[in-house]
Amino acid sequence: MPKAKAKKFFAVLLPMLDLEKSRQFRTDHLSFLEMLRSKGHVYGNGRFSDGSGGLVIYQVASYSDCETLVKQDPYIKTGARCYEIHEWEAEWAEK
Repeated sequence: MPKAKAKKFFAVLLPMLDLEKSRQFRTDHLSFLEMLRSKGHVYGNGRFSDGSGGLVIYQVASYSDCETLVKQDPYIKTGARCYEIHEWEAEWAEK
């Protein structure tokens, strides 16, 4: 049986392109992220308080896997937002 690839973190910035479309498709966007979260692909997400866009932390095997998912986001498909993907080498504080 083939080994599963180790998952990596990707920080995806979603800068605002069209505020009206962003409002219109917000529910679809959040439902999409919740579906991916249930599959273990979204680690966290949120919008920026200044209204400039938002951030999604994906946890997937590769950049191309991340981009494939990002391109399915209703915000991207409708032109409400653009995206910028960065592989993120996360460090966590000790508890």
